[in-house]
Amino acid sequence: MSQCGRNPSDWRKIMKEIPESPVVAVLGGAGEMGRKAVSIVSGFEGISELIVADFDLAAAEKIVAKNTVEAKMSLTAAQVDVTDAEQLAELLDGVAVVLNMTGPFYRLGVSVLQAALSAGCHYLDICDDWEPTIDMLAFHEEAVESDVVAVIGIGASPGISNILARVVCDRLDRVDDLYTVWPVDAGDERGDAIQVAVEENQGASAAIVHWMQQISGEIEVVKEGQRVVQRPMLPVTLNYPNVGEGTGYTVGHPEPITLVETMGIRGSSASLMLLRKSTAAFIDGLRKRIDAGQLSLEAGAKEIGKPSLLGRLKAAFRSFWFPGPGDLPLFFAWARGERNGESCVVGATFTSAPADGMAGITSWPLAVGLRQLLDGRITTVGVHPPETVIEPEHFFNMLADACDPPVNGMEELVIQDHS
Repeated sequence: MSQCGRNPSDWRKIMKEIPESPVVAVLGGAGEMGRKAVSIVSGFEGISELIVADFDLAAAEKIVAKNTVEAKMSLTAAQVDVTDAEQLAELLDGVAVVLNMTGPFYRLGVSVLQAALSAGCHYLDICDDWEPTIDMLAFHEEAVESDVVAVIGIGASPGISNILARVVCDRLDRVDDLYTVWPVDAGDERGDAIQVAVEENQGASAAIVHWMQQISGEIEVVKEGQRVVQRPMLPVTLNYPNVGEGTGYTVGHPEPITLVETMGIRGSSASLMLLRKSTAAFIDGLRKRIDAGQLSLEAGAKEIGKPSLLGRLKAAFRSFWFPGPGDLPLFFAWARGERNGESCVVGATFTSAPADGMAGITSWPLAVGLRQLLDGRITTVGVHPPETVIEPEHFFNMLADACDPPVNGMEELVIQDHS
């Protein structure tokens, strides 16, 4: 497979050795995702100091106090405004690796990456926005010159989804179509990320406002092997090997932007959400009102938490025209292509998940990426999406240990194909 279309010599350049007992900083360390990242990383061996940095110093100090007893390194709280370049540079002085958990990334991702490159810090983040992903990949050459490894979008989607995509594509000689699929509201016992987010944040959280941005306006997907712009919330029906058929809806996540080049896609690719019929109709109604200027992102997020009676009635009526997830697995990658001269469809799903809901499934992949970096499993400098530098087997084995209860590593990675 090609590697982001970059000069192969760049991919052979090995980074300088990380100090034996490095200092690691978590930006946004007091936020929902940052708190979980701190709790995970504080249990790692081989780190001398973990800096919990946040705009809210008092909140950072509480996170330090909560994790100090069981931490395997020194924990330090620090106040930082990531929009203040001088203050951020001062914080990163002497830091070996920075974990960027701040958001939204369409506002803050690029500037924090630039600060890390200037400071010579290795960098990992959970960016799930397609526009800053494009901008950050453009810093690849600068990262090479700075001898820095930057892994962007190493959360759940993107993150786990990208690595699942690599797994399915590795089973094909040619990739025609590739989709990554994640559950937002698959219904009943299949989970409801919307309701969980609302309950955890008591209303319209920043995450839900951000989601409104990703389901409105325009997004990038792949058609005929090329990146194109279209509106979100378009249905895509897939037939999963040996399981059955169902429909997901396009959303503004960055997976297709990197996968089209790293996996050599010739046909179509997009990130899809699994939604119940009624939820799909309701969300599409919000999309139309946002795009028409009748609803702000914040107002749309509030309606998610407390939908109006009229909105529910309209969604119930319109749901007849919106297909649902059917028999599709909850979280998977799906590819169609060719193997040994024959047409083939491959699907891969990880059948378990780390505990602690959205924070757990987002923060654990980043923590595993950090572990691979510290252990010398990632050594190629540059700005990388997860699928190009993360070792899948080690990744899923370590992720399995984080599940509650723990599961049997790669045995939970179910790969099915149909020729």
